[in-house]
Parts: sequence; C-alpha cells; structure tokens
Amino acid sequence: MSDQTSKEIRSKVTSEGNIEISIATVAKPIPSDDEVLIRVEAAPINPSDLGLLLSFGADLTSINVTGSGDETVTSMKIHPGLMGAMKPRLDESMQVGNEGSGVIVEAGVNAKDLIGKTVGLAGGSMYSQYRCVPAASCLVMNDGTSSSEAASSFVNPLTALAFIETMKMENHTAIVHTAAASNLGQMLVKICKADSVPLVNIVRKQEQVDILKNIGAEHICNTSDPDFMETLVTALIATGATLGFDATGGGNSGELPGQILAAMEIAANKTAKEYSRYGSDTYKQVYIYGGLDQSPTILKRAFGMSWGLGGWLLTPMIGKIGMERFGQMRQRVAKEITTTFASTYVQEVSFEEMLQPEIIKSYAKQATGKKYLVTPQK
Repeated sequence: MSDQTSKEIRSKVTSEGNIEISIATVAKPIPSDDEVLIRVEAAPINPSDLGLLLSFGADLTSINVTGSGDETVTSMKIHPGLMGAMKPRLDESMQVGNEGSGVIVEAGVNAKDLIGKTVGLAGGSMYSQYRCVPAASCLVMNDGTSSSEAASSFVNPLTALAFIETMKMENHTAIVHTAAASNLGQMLVKICKADSVPLVNIVRKQEQVDILKNIGAEHICNTSDPDFMETLVTALIATGATLGFDATGGGNSGELPGQILAAMEIAANKTAKEYSRYGSDTYKQVYIYGGLDQSPTILKRAFGMSWGLGGWLLTPMIGKIGMERFGQMRQRVAKEITTTFASTYVQEVSFEEMLQPEIIKSYAKQATGKKYLVTPQK
C-alpha cells in the first residue's frame, strides 16, 4: 500500500437486488487546521453497524465470495419484499463503521499537541485504515490505554450512561433492561452498582443469568423460566422500576415490551390505595432502542392507561443532556475504559476476514459473547 492511500470497507445495495461488501482503496485524507488524522487500529462490529453493513434484508444463505485479499467482494441477495426500503441507497458505495480507535499520526496547526495520542471516537466510516476528523470529536485516552481497549468507547458506554440520565430527567428511580448480558448490559450493571441505581436485568438463557451473577447483578429474570412473569413482578416491586429499555424490539415471541409494561402495572397495583377501572395512575415507560428480534412487537393491553412505548436513540438524547454533562460522561468513560466500560471480543478480524461467509453469519447473529473487533491494519 502506498503511504498516500488508505483501505476501507464499502457496502452497496445494487439495483439487481444484491448487497455487496468490498474493500476500497482511497486517498489518505489530509487534516485541516482543526482536524487530526487517525491511524485506525480497532473498530467493533456493533448491532447498529449491521443495518448499513449487511442491511437487515440480507439473505445469509446466499452469500457468495469472489476474489481474495484487497480484491475480495462478498455479495448476497436482499429479500425481495425489503428492497423497497433500500431505494435511498441503491448503487451507492457507502462507508461503514460507527466507532473505533487508533493513534493520531498527523494533525492540523491547532491540534499538533494530540499527535501520538490514543483516541476513541464515533466518527462514522471507521472500518478504514485512516480517518480524518475534527480534533474535538476525539476522546483522548489515558496513557497506557491500547486501541483495542478504547475501540468501544462510545456506542455502548455512552448509551448505558444516557439510560441513567434519561431516568433522572423523566423522574424515574430504577431501570429495567433487556438483553442484559450483552457488553452494554454488563456495563449498565456496573454503573448502576456504582451509582446505587436499582436495576432489573432480563435475559433469555441460564448461562446469561450466570454471567450477570458473576459481576454482582441482583435482580435477574430469565424469559425461559416458566415463572418469568412472577419473577419480574417481584423484582419490580423490590426496585420500584417504572422505566424500561428494550434492545430486542420484540423478544419472547414479540411480547417482551408489553410484558414489561404489564408487570409494572401489576407491581403498581400491589401498593394501590384504591381501585380504578383505568388502571393504576403510576406512569410506566418502555423505550425500544434496538432490533435484536425482528418479529412484530405485540402489545396485549393489560397495563392500564398510564403508559408509554417509544423509540430511543443516543444522538437525540445527547442533545437533551447538553454538552457540559455529555463531556463529563465522556471523561468517565476514558477513566473507566478498562474496568466499568471494558469490552470483550470473540475474535479480531482483518478486512478480508470480515468478508468471509462463516464470520459474517457469526456476527450477524448478534449473540451474547460473540462480538467481533475489526483491525484495519491487520
């Protein structure tokens, strides 16, 4: 590779109904006065990356790979019924990767003091060997922090911290979280323990229960248990949680968001002083912030009339939090990146490796403990 070029992952949906993932060679960017050039060394594959990388309409049984090395191109069919949603990106080669980390190797005149620093950032297009961004976008890590440790310093840590901020802003006092054994879920357990926030964790397998018990989670409910609802109600009574964050969008045959609301209603009625045909007057809110389960969200109206179900995204929430508080959150992440906000990965993969069928099928499952780390310089 020339010193003046950079490789990056591209994703394109074609008019013929295929999605193509390839490796492109582009000119290495040059930083302006307030920018830095980062040698990207690590970038995670998060669930939020898959919508662009693979699209949620890709047929993983149709994967075909041609070429090798930098000429590798992986293609797969898009489910025909989902092609309509792809129209805005048809035949457009798009850069991929929400977040990552690396070392600043060049900088504009106003950011020279950052050269040599390891940084994390959510700059987009992070499946690239070199990335040029405003210096203010970078989270400078403490000395001794590696790029692999800093790679997941934005999406999961700041989402978990923003859950706490949402709770405070909306006058709740405890939280329910689904897919709770994920990297994000484990971070939330640690944050809530440190900040004395009651937390109810919902998982779907016994091994996930064990993961959370090992890091000190107190309230854990397994959807696979026959007494799941009873256990959930008991945990809600104990914690007083009236705010839920759901990573599945469906879960438990599509019923999980509604089950959380229904259990909150049962818990509220346990302490109600009088009967109301409209249900309890305790406001219950569940936010869907992910789509791990693509099945329909089913609501069985068993939770009165004082409730809300909505979507939640980190970026709009940052605007509500404000930049001063957001800056404090970022500094906490940098300080605790190897403890509270540590992430684990099942495998490090090169650009060519992340285009291989078995690896694609693995990270597309979004399974607990199966997170991949892309290493652009490999």
